[in-house]
Amino acid sequence: MTDLVHRDALMAAIRSRRAVVGVIGLGYVGLPLALAAVEAGFPVLGFDINPARVEAISAGRQVINYLDPTAQRSALDSGRFSATTDFTRLAEADAVILCVPTPVTRNRDPDLSYVRASAASAAAVLRPGQLVVLESTTWPGTTAEVVRPLLEAGGLAVGEEVFLAFSPEREDPGNAHYGTRTIPKVVGADDPASRDVAVALYEAMITRVVPVSSAAAAEAAKLTENIFRSVNIALVNELKLVYDAMGIDVWEVIDAAATKPFGYMPFYPGPGLGGHCIPVDPFYLTWRAREFGMETRFIELAGQINTAMPGLVVDRLARALSDHSARALNGARILLIGAAYKKNVDDTRESPSLVLIEAIEARGATCDFHDPLIAQIPPTREHPGLAGRRSVDLTAEALAAYDAVLIATDHDAVDYALLSRTARLVVDTRNAMARRGLPGDRVVKA
Repeated sequence: MTDLVHRDALMAAIRSRRAVVGVIGLGYVGLPLALAAVEAGFPVLGFDINPARVEAISAGRQVINYLDPTAQRSALDSGRFSATTDFTRLAEADAVILCVPTPVTRNRDPDLSYVRASAASAAAVLRPGQLVVLESTTWPGTTAEVVRPLLEAGGLAVGEEVFLAFSPEREDPGNAHYGTRTIPKVVGADDPASRDVAVALYEAMITRVVPVSSAAAAEAAKLTENIFRSVNIALVNELKLVYDAMGIDVWEVIDAAATKPFGYMPFYPGPGLGGHCIPVDPFYLTWRAREFGMETRFIELAGQINTAMPGLVVDRLARALSDHSARALNGARILLIGAAYKKNVDDTRESPSLVLIEAIEARGATCDFHDPLIAQIPPTREHPGLAGRRSVDLTAEALAAYDAVLIATDHDAVDYALLSRTARLVVDTRNAMARRGLPGDRVVKA
């Protein structure tokens, strides 16, 4: 009956909001979740390995541009939220939620180093009656095969003395309609007691919780969501190339097709995939599938198409310069609009803009960037040479020095009318100019 004693005690603490919630990783997933837990009435400890980030959060400074800073300050003022780099304080938490990155290596193999490190930190202070939940996107089986052995190494049994679940994050940075509390939450665990306490915790914070039969099912659900997007984006990226060769505007075609009220969902082309999910997550499944002797040809083909897009955009830029200005890309000065991977966010993770800058400069041009949300490019593993580059001001005088402007990210705060009036040539990968009624002979879609 030990399992019921610990389960019931934790359930009671969750229902009464006495349970302390610990969130490891105060980034785009962890910080909004921590604030949602505070709003739901829980005391919350946030953990991060970055002292500067912990200091900024503790001071109430905005660290995520789209996150309401008043929620962060209110959480701090309530006395129920604090951030720390001291991972020994995980012992104070009744529920520990892991919200850490899961990147891929250069060979597109999963990198679970952050998951292992955070799970090991939890395991080091694990006590009976604690719940551990992994939210990081990963291959089906990670919770059972990687996290569980780390937790049980000290002798505590999952499902009896401690509890373990997987609940994939579903954050959509910059989405004004859905936030952490209103996006349905999938929760999976491999034993009933773990599922019960994890469901109870999330039901206290999230509008709707969707239990599934296992951690692996929840892990697979998250991958399926992002693979669906990757494959459909690859499809429209390929259609863009085909229709462009035929002289047909792919954006007009997509908008026309979207008027069908059933059996169709619009996806839009772009200069490549970015963000922490779609460019990475499909390869977690392809890697895992190989262990079962399975090929994922459809998924890998989509990855190839999407990965090729930045190079094709640079080719289009070179052709546009030749056609409109009778000059080569080699030696040209290019201004790229948007370093972020997505409009209206300050996130450069896996951003195709960084690939574009390097590809343009590899062909002999110089490439500056303007981004109203990113003052300078942060350090990245993939593009270390771009770290520290600063955004240039967008003025008529500055634009006069560039041979072409390349729109890679369609932030709302960009002055597109100024581009229309002043830029010698605009190569638009997002249909940003036409959507604002600013077409013209100097605007080329790419």
